[in-house]
Amino acid sequence: MLALEDLLSHSEALWSARKGVEPEDLSKAKQLARPAFVRPKREPGDDQPVNVELGQREQPVNDEMCEICEVWTADDLFPCRICTRVFHDGCLREMGYVGTSALKEMREAAHTATGWSCYYCDNVNLLLTDEEMHSLSETFKECKIIPESCLGSDEFLQYKNFLSKQLFEKDLVDEKEEEMLAQFSALDPEKKGQTEWTDFLYHESLEVLKKFRSQNSLVRLLTAKERDRARSVFSSLDQNKDGETSGGETRRAQQSWFQKHTKETQSCNVRLMRLCSPVSNLSISHVGPISENSPASSAGDKSREKTLISGGKEDSRRLSWPEFLKESAIYILAARPNSPAMHLRPPL
Repeated sequence: MLALEDLLSHSEALWSARKGVEPEDLSKAKQLARPAFVRPKREPGDDQPVNVELGQREQPVNDEMCEICEVWTADDLFPCRICTRVFHDGCLREMGYVGTSALKEMREAAHTATGWSCYYCDNVNLLLTDEEMHSLSETFKECKIIPESCLGSDEFLQYKNFLSKQLFEKDLVDEKEEEMLAQFSALDPEKKGQTEWTDFLYHESLEVLKKFRSQNSLVRLLTAKERDRARSVFSSLDQNKDGETSGGETRRAQQSWFQKHTKETQSCNVRLMRLCSPVSNLSISHVGPISENSPASSAGDKSREKTLISGGKEDSRRLSWPEFLKESAIYILAARPNSPAMHLRPPL
C-alpha cells in the first residue's frame, strides 16, 4: 500500500493536472524521463489484407495531455501531424529534443498546413525490427559506411553498386545509375553535394521496408491521420466516382506527399537531438502531407489534391481503393520525416 505521504503527493499531482500547471513548474528530475524505444515485432498475420473502408473517415482526435509530462496545462499543446500525440514546447526543450533557439520555428510549424512530426514519427528507422536493423547495420559495416558521417554522390553510388553486386551479382547499369543519382539529388535538397547521415539512414530504412515487407504489412504501419489523408487524395482523383483511379494518377498522388514549400513560406527548421541510438540523430523542416487537424487543411488540401500534375510515363492501369493504398503506403511512410529531403523518390 502507498504511504500517506505518497497518497498526498499523488493527489496533488492529479489536482495540478485538473487545474492546469506550466511545464516549468513540474519537477523534471522526478517526472520526466527519456522514452525507452522498443523496436516492433512482426506479427503472424502481418501480411494478411487490411480492411480500410474508403467511405469511413476515422477523424482521430489528438490527445489531451502532453506525451512527455502526462499533464494537461493551460498553455498551448503542439500536435504531431502523423499520430495523436501532443507536446509542450517546454517539455520538448527540457528533454533536449528541441533547442531553445528553434522553439519559435517549431511553434509556427506545428499549427500550419504542413504540420510537424514528433520525435517518434519523424524517425522512420524506428519502424524496423531488430532483425531488419541488424541486417542494415551489417551492410553498412561491409561497405565501410561510417555512422553520423555525410555521404557524397560517389560514396552513395559505390554503396548502391555494392548492393547491386550483393543482390544481383552485377554492377548497376547506366539507367539504374541515373536513378540512383536522381535519388541522391532528392536527398540533397540544398545542393550541398552531400547527403546528411539521417537522411541517408531514413532512405535506407525505407528501402529495407520496401524490400522485406509486403504491401499489406506497410499499410498496417499507417496511422489514422495518414489513412484519412489517403482517403481524401483518392476521392479527389476518383472523378467519376466509380471507385477507381488510374496508375498515372496514383503515381502523381504519391509525389504529392512530398510537396515542398519555398523558403519564403517555410516556418520550421528545427533540429532534434539524438534519441536512443547513434544512428537516430533527427532534424525537422518543411515536408510532407497537410496535417488533417491543421486550420489550413481544408481548402488548401483539396486544391492541391486536384492539381496533381507531373511528367513521366503514363500508367493506364485501373486501381481500386485497396490497390491505391497498398501501392502508396511506402511513400506515405517516407513523407513522415520533417527533413526537406525526399527519402524515397517515387517512380516517374
